[in-house]
Amino acid sequence: MTVQRQLHKFGGSSLADPECYLRVINILKEYSNSEDLVVVSAAGKTTNRLIEFVEGLHKDGRIAHEALQTLRQFQTELIESLISGDAKQALLAQLNDEFSTLGELVAPLSEAEKAAILGHGEVWSSRLLAALLCEHDLQAVAQDARAFLRAEAGTQPEVDRGTSYPLIKEVLAQHAHHRVIITGFMAQDSQGNTVLLGRNGSDYSATVIGALAEASQVTIWSDVAGVYSADPRVVTDACLLPLLRLDEASELARLAAPVLHSRTLQPVAQSAMDLNLRCSYQPESGSTRIERVLASGRGAKIITSLDEVLLIQLTFDHGHDFERIESDVLQSLKRAQLEPLAYEAQPDQFTLRLAYTSEIASGALSHLQDAAIEAEIKLKEGYSLIAAVGAGVIKNPNHCYGFYQQLKASPVEFISESLSGLSLVAVLRTTPVSPLVTAIHSQLFQAQKRVAIALCGKGNIGSSWLSLFAEQKTELEKRRGMNFELVAVIDSQTYWYDSNGINANSVAERFDDEAIAHKGNEWIERLGATQGFDDLIVLDVTASKALAEQYLDIASQGMHLISANKVAGSAASAYYHQVQDAFSKINRHWFYNATVGAGLPINHTVRDLRESGDEITALSGIFSGTLSWLFQQYDGSVPFSELVDLAWQQGLTEPDPRADLDGSDVMRKLVILARESGLDIEPENVKVESLVPEELAQLSLDDFLDKSQILSERLAERLEKAQREDKVLRYVARLEKNGQATVGVEALSKEHALANLLPCDNIFAIESKWYKDNPLVIRGPGAGREVTAGAIQSDLNLLSSLI
Repeated sequence: MTVQRQLHKFGGSSLADPECYLRVINILKEYSNSEDLVVVSAAGKTTNRLIEFVEGLHKDGRIAHEALQTLRQFQTELIESLISGDAKQALLAQLNDEFSTLGELVAPLSEAEKAAILGHGEVWSSRLLAALLCEHDLQAVAQDARAFLRAEAGTQPEVDRGTSYPLIKEVLAQHAHHRVIITGFMAQDSQGNTVLLGRNGSDYSATVIGALAEASQVTIWSDVAGVYSADPRVVTDACLLPLLRLDEASELARLAAPVLHSRTLQPVAQSAMDLNLRCSYQPESGSTRIERVLASGRGAKIITSLDEVLLIQLTFDHGHDFERIESDVLQSLKRAQLEPLAYEAQPDQFTLRLAYTSEIASGALSHLQDAAIEAEIKLKEGYSLIAAVGAGVIKNPNHCYGFYQQLKASPVEFISESLSGLSLVAVLRTTPVSPLVTAIHSQLFQAQKRVAIALCGKGNIGSSWLSLFAEQKTELEKRRGMNFELVAVIDSQTYWYDSNGINANSVAERFDDEAIAHKGNEWIERLGATQGFDDLIVLDVTASKALAEQYLDIASQGMHLISANKVAGSAASAYYHQVQDAFSKINRHWFYNATVGAGLPINHTVRDLRESGDEITALSGIFSGTLSWLFQQYDGSVPFSELVDLAWQQGLTEPDPRADLDGSDVMRKLVILARESGLDIEPENVKVESLVPEELAQLSLDDFLDKSQILSERLAERLEKAQREDKVLRYVARLEKNGQATVGVEALSKEHALANLLPCDNIFAIESKWYKDNPLVIRGPGAGREVTAGAIQSDLNLLSSLI
């Protein structure tokens, strides 16, 4: 059986002192399991001290000695502060032996010897953390990654996953039921020499080890909670991004943002694992999840910058095919994983300018020289870079304008759009970039977010919501700091679309004049192409099966959905889960709290109980406000059919009251609630009693209402029998502890909780592990256009807090 494991990676700042180590222990106690893997960096500034030591050996022996002594004291104090007994003595003995060996080294050192020295920090971290976990009764073992990671030295060393895979499988098999604490940052070549994996090498080794070990999730713990809309040290109101698309994260990493490295993301893209970024100092302060989706993006999400950028300038002879040479050079660099941050082609001058970080520039320069490119090649210093990153940024006119506007007075060398369309990049002659980052962030993100709304259905509930929205729009915008515009109203045959906004108060009188016919998904595609809005929300207040079958198309356009329509939520479970997945995979929301109980928070309560650890065992109640009203009124003094007609005239029923009377509405609500409670149920598994006689089921609405006295005849006898027993009739939904689900008329004593409701009230009784002896009861108005419209507005308010 395949072991389900996660991998946790802790950076040097997360292991900076004894307090940090103890914080990591608490994190692993709460967030890890016995089979999990942990990858560690060198503690604190250990690698920097080792670099000082190596450089000192070649320049000044006194500096080397001081660096080594400082480091020895730091590592010794960590052990003495954290470990006790025999384990402490063993660790100290090993440490002293290694420092004695280091102290005997003399220059010159080979590159392989230097790499081996710089890898000591990770070895010390893994050994210490494994010992500390054991002291806290968590079985752990230290493991040197060089035992299984294979890579050859180079500018950007790549782990050979084919060779490494069987080796890691063998190592993990030896350490079953132990947390394996693995060294980051290094691998071994075919000659047995240490190979350092470069900048952010520990993060890269973490994701590549996670992929090789087939981990379900990798969490990188550091001193920040994840990816922000800008560097929070520069922009004080930068916000944490809880979700980031993998392609956007890769673009951010390609642009050398410090929180991510492009090679860190390569194994994520090539595997099925998730990647999370979290803060080890405040584990509950939020996180960023990198998700593998390619939904439509609507603009920039992040402003990033670099202070030290170099330009490689290639000038070709005028007789060549410039476009072909340009393509060949860029392809060659991409194959060597030396793609520039940005580039500018100047065909008229036969010049190509490539922007690089100082770390990569020398490798790119060597590659171009080795490739014998027929060009004059110059390396120029003194540049900086600023970029806006996000899917759709180059198509968002507001963001493009804002980016150019804020840079117009700066010493810009060139601005380029990435080939992926994921970033706008400006290369400037060296200038303070922090004020520019702040200004661009403010220009692009501090303006009110614009949210478009499309309403499907303008009947009872739709017209009530339009009135409510018109009344609440200003307050909602003020509360959320957003701009909300109604851009479309759709009915079964026609739709009115206006990207400039539709006055909600004018829909009733202007819809027929403004609306045009639609076929199939035409209106969905037109909405999806709407420009100038950050998010788009579709409201479905219909009972349309055809519209419910278009939910996947709505998701495919990257839109959110709020639904009062019960069809999808109570459809076959395969479709229900397909719709859920379609929205969640693209970081869009599908809310349907209005499908059960109108404005009552029943869906939310059941979901919250389950997600908090409770277990729902049974549900019962009166789920239909319409049937609640009918049976509260039905005492024999007025025929049931007349009550139905009265409810219909007052708008308490569906447009066709048979949709309430046949029990399908209550069945759907029961299925939705059962699924929210965690039960896998199919609609056909619910036993439903319909109040609609077969001979009335297929008639026109007018004919049904004319002949509805048959309803009275069917129920009169049951009412008489109930009254003889001093009981009343109620239409009850039940989900029993054995999973049996029923919907139908029951005779209840007059004292029963379900018998004593106000007209139109719903009541929901929830039995659970926590509410075993005394069910949790929610009751209140469960029908009516106003309360259902209010539930839609409540979902809109909740959704606006999440986008």
